[in-house]
Amino acid sequence: MSAASEKPIDFDRVPLVALNVTVRKNLALYLNPRNAVAADWQSLAEMMGFSYLEIQNYERQENPTEKILEAWKGRCPDATVGKLLSMLRKVERHDVLLDLKITIEENCRRYLRELEAPVQVPVVDSCQPRTEERKGITMGDDPLGNMPELFDAFICYCQSDIEFVHEMIKQLEQSDRPLKLCVFDRDVLPGTSVCTIASELIEKRCKRMVVVISDDYLESDDCDFQTKFALSLCPGARTKRLIPVVYKPMKKPFPSILRFLTICDYTKPFAQGWFWKRLAAALSQP
Repeated sequence: MSAASEKPIDFDRVPLVALNVTVRKNLALYLNPRNAVAADWQSLAEMMGFSYLEIQNYERQENPTEKILEAWKGRCPDATVGKLLSMLRKVERHDVLLDLKITIEENCRRYLRELEAPVQVPVVDSCQPRTEERKGITMGDDPLGNMPELFDAFICYCQSDIEFVHEMIKQLEQSDRPLKLCVFDRDVLPGTSVCTIASELIEKRCKRMVVVISDDYLESDDCDFQTKFALSLCPGARTKRLIPVVYKPMKKPFPSILRFLTICDYTKPFAQGWFWKRLAAALSQP
C-alpha cells in the first residue's frame, strides 16, 4: 500500500509510548535549548499541567524534554500523540511539526500495525501461528508449522551487548537445569519481518523476556519496540513477564518505564555470586 493510499491516522488513539527513541531525541534537540523567540520545553510542561516548582526541578535535568514526556505519560492515562501535536500547534512550533511529521507518522503506523492488528485477528489456538509468515520462523520449528518452537525467555538486547548474551547462554542453557533462550540473531531464520516475528515470539512463544539494559540499549529502536510491546501484554507487571538485567555501569538514566520492576544487577560485586542462580530461578517460574 502506497503512502498516498494509506488511511489517515487518528493520533488521539495512539498513546505516547508509540514514539520511539529517535523521535524523542529529535524532539529534545528542538525543545531543550532555551529560546527567547520560540516556545521551548517549558511551554509544553505548563500545558501538561506541571507546577512552577516541578518545572524548576526539571530544568536541572540533562534532557528536560524527555523527562517531562515520561512524567506526563505516567500522570496522564490518556497522554496521546494527538495531544502532544495539539500542544505543539498551540505554542506555534510549526517547525517541529513539519520536520518530524514523517517520522512521527511512521512510528504511529508501526504501533497501530504491530499492536492492534494481531488483537483483531480471531485466534482459535494461541499456540498456533496466525499467518503463513509466522510458520517456520525459528531454527527448531517444524517446517509445516505443526509444532512451533517454544522458549523460556526472549532475550532483548542490542548488538554491542552480545558478549554478555553469550555469557548468559553459557550460564543458563548449559547448566544442570538448562533453560531455553530465544536469541534473535541465533534462533530466528532470515528473510522474515523483524517486528512481526519479534511480536509473535514475545507474545506466543516465550514465557518471559529478559531485557539487557545498557546505554546502547537506550538508543535502539528495536529494543524500544520489543520492551513496550512486552509491557503492553502485562500491564502493571502482573504476570512477571519482564526481567530487566544490568550488567555494567551506565552513564545514562535507567529507563523510567522499567523502574517499577525488580532488577537483576550484575554491577554489584556482592551480588554476582548468586546473580545467575537468581535469574535462572525467575525464568523457571511457571
